[in-house]
Amino acid sequence: GGAPTAKPGDTGNSPPTAQIKTHFLSSDIKYSIAAGSSQQNIPSTDEVALFILMDSVRESAVSMMMEPISRQLEESDMAEQLGEFVPGSPEEKRLVHKIDLYLMPILWIKYVFNYIDRTNIVSSAPAHNPKLDLNSTSTHPRAFKGNAKIAGMQHDLSLTDDGYAWVLSVFFFGYLLCEVPSNMLLSRSRPSVFLPTTMLVWGALSACMAASRSYAALLGFRFVLGCVESGFFPGVLYVLSCWYTKAELGKRFAVFYTAAVSSGAVGGILAGAITANLHGACGIAGWRWLFVIEGVATVTVALASYFILLDYPSTSKKLSPEEQRLATLRIVHDGIANGSVGKPRVSHWQAFVAAVSDPRTYIFIMLYMLDIGAGTISYFIPTITLTLGYDTVEAQYMTVPIYAVAAVCLNIIAWSSDRHIERRWHISGALAIGFIGSVVCAAVQHAVVRYVMICFIAAGIWSAVPLILTWTSDVISLPPEKRAIVLALVNAFGNFSSVYGSRIWPKGDSPGYQIGFGVTAAFLGAAMVLTMSGPLLCRLSQACVCTNDADPTRLDKTKVK
Repeated sequence: GGAPTAKPGDTGNSPPTAQIKTHFLSSDIKYSIAAGSSQQNIPSTDEVALFILMDSVRESAVSMMMEPISRQLEESDMAEQLGEFVPGSPEEKRLVHKIDLYLMPILWIKYVFNYIDRTNIVSSAPAHNPKLDLNSTSTHPRAFKGNAKIAGMQHDLSLTDDGYAWVLSVFFFGYLLCEVPSNMLLSRSRPSVFLPTTMLVWGALSACMAASRSYAALLGFRFVLGCVESGFFPGVLYVLSCWYTKAELGKRFAVFYTAAVSSGAVGGILAGAITANLHGACGIAGWRWLFVIEGVATVTVALASYFILLDYPSTSKKLSPEEQRLATLRIVHDGIANGSVGKPRVSHWQAFVAAVSDPRTYIFIMLYMLDIGAGTISYFIPTITLTLGYDTVEAQYMTVPIYAVAAVCLNIIAWSSDRHIERRWHISGALAIGFIGSVVCAAVQHAVVRYVMICFIAAGIWSAVPLILTWTSDVISLPPEKRAIVLALVNAFGNFSSVYGSRIWPKGDSPGYQIGFGVTAAFLGAAMVLTMSGPLLCRLSQACVCTNDADPTRLDKTKVK
C-alpha cells in the first residue's frame, strides 16, 4: 500500500507529484537523481552539489561545441541575405525615410543649441559699454551690439583682451582631451542615452556659467564645458556613419552641419534680444540672463531627445525586426560594417592603435585643421561687418545673409558630391572659393566688395567641413570602432586649431584685417594642395587599404548606391 518507489533508469509512469530524472557521468559512475514522493529518493546535499557542478560543466561543453556551428549557420544566413539584397528597393527607401525622421530633425536642433552654448561667450564678453551698466536706464536696442561683443561680461569680470582670448581657447583644451575617450564610450553605449545625457550636462553647465564671479571661475566652466561637449559632434558623425551608406552620408552630414551655420545667425539675434530686453531684470546683467535662458532651453531639448533618438541598426527598439535586418544589410552591403556574426569586437586599445598607426589619419587631421583654422573667421564676422560702415544693429543683421549663403552652398556642393560619388574635387572646389575670397579681402578695402567676398569665404570654408568628415568616414570605414576613433581624432585636432586660429585676427589689425585674411588664404591654399595630393600621399604612406586601388581615397562606384 506504499507509494511507488522510483528506480534508477525508470522512465515509466510517475505520480502527479512528478518525477524528474537527470543522468550524467562522472568518474565512470552513473548517478541518477530523482525527485518524487518517496522519502527514500531524496538526494543528499553532497549529491545535489555534485549534480549542479556536473550539469554546469555539461552545459558549458555543449555550448562550446554548438557556438561555432551556430556562428557558421548565422554567417551563412547573412551571406545568403546579402546575395538577395537589392539596393534602392521601395522597402529600403521607406526605411531610410523613417531613419531620417528619427535622426535628422532632433540632431539638427541639438546641434543648433550645441553651437549656441559654445559660442554665446562671444555674445557676452566684449569691452565695456557704459550703456550696459545695471544703473543705466537705457534699454534701447541700439545700446546693444549682440555679436559685437558688448553684452557686459568683459567689464563685469574685468577681462583683458588676452584674458578673453584664453576664455575662448580653454574650451578647446577640454574638447581635445576628452573627444577620443568619449567616442570610445559611445561605440559601446546606446546613442539614445549617451547623446541626450551629454546635452543635459552641457546645458546645465551653460546655465551655471551665469554664476561666474571671476576670470578663474569662467575659465573652469569653459574647460569643463569643452570636456562635456566633446562627446556630441564626433558622436553624431559616428552614429550617422553607422546608419547611412556612403552615397547618402554626405548630404546628411551637410544638412546636420547647416545647424552650426544657422546658429550663427539665430544665436546672434537671440543674444541681442535677450541682452537688450532682460538686461537689469531682477538686478541681473543681460549676459547672465543669456547663459541661463539658453542653458535651460538646452536641457529641455535634451530631455525630449531621450524619447526620439535611435540606437544602432541591429539594436534600435524603435524599428521592427524586419527593419533592423534591412538596416543591417544596408550597411554591411555598403562596406560600413562587416557581416561576420558573432565575431569578437575590436577592443578600445586595438582600435586606438589601429587609428594612430594609420598614416591616412594624419592626412585627414591636417586637412581638417587647416579648414577649421580658417573657419575661426566666424568668431569675428560680426566685428568685421562693423568695420564696413554699418551701425551696431545693422552689423548684427548683416551677418544673417553671410550664414544663409553658406548654408545654401553647403547643401548644393554636398548634394553634388553624393550624386557623383566623389569627394576630393568637391572639397578642392569649396576650398578654392574661400581662398579666392580671402585674397580679395586682403587686397581690397571697398566695403561692398569685402562683404560679398566674406559671403564666399564662409561658403567655401563651411562647405568643405562636412565633406572632409564624410571623406574620412568613407576611406577609413572598418572596423567601426576604428572609424569612431579616427573621426574623434580628426575633429579634436581640427577644433584645437581654434586655439591659434582665434589669434590671427588681432584687434590692432582693424579695420583692414590684412593679417587675418592673409593667414586664412594661406590655410585654405594649403588645404587645397593637400586635398588634391591626397591619393598620392596615401600611396607613398603605403596605407592604401582603401576602396579603390587606382585612387585610394576615391569611392568605388560599384559598392555604393
